[in-house]
Amino acid sequence: QVQLVESGGGLVQPGGSLRLSCAVSGSIFSIYTMGWYRQAPGKQRVMVARITNLGTSVYADSVKGRFTISRDNAENTVYLQMNNLKPEDTAVYYCNANIVRTTYWGQGTQVTVSS
Repeated sequence: QVQLVESGGGLVQPGGSLRLSCAVSGSIFSIYTMGWYRQAPGKQRVMVARITNLGTSVYADSVKGRFTISRDNAENTVYLQMNNLKPEDTAVYYCNANIVRTTYWGQGTQVTVSS
């Protein structure tokens, strides 16, 4: 019943910016933690950023100072503002959400940083 749909990915030049969005729909009572993960070819999926329902955020060291996670609880949406993008940020970005002790994942959106 619960679905997560990411959007906002694409091709951007190094130093550019993208804003990812993830909208949660379905039978939702409350969403605890929402986050963004990414997986590059040949690598494991890793956490990029997470944010709790109270607004506490955690970032991977590789993106600190460049990425900002935020959420709109009224709209059940989480965002990832990505600035000063680097080629090593290239990956499929996945949204996830913890809802009533169950973890849900989106289908992913491709982010490619290249000149």
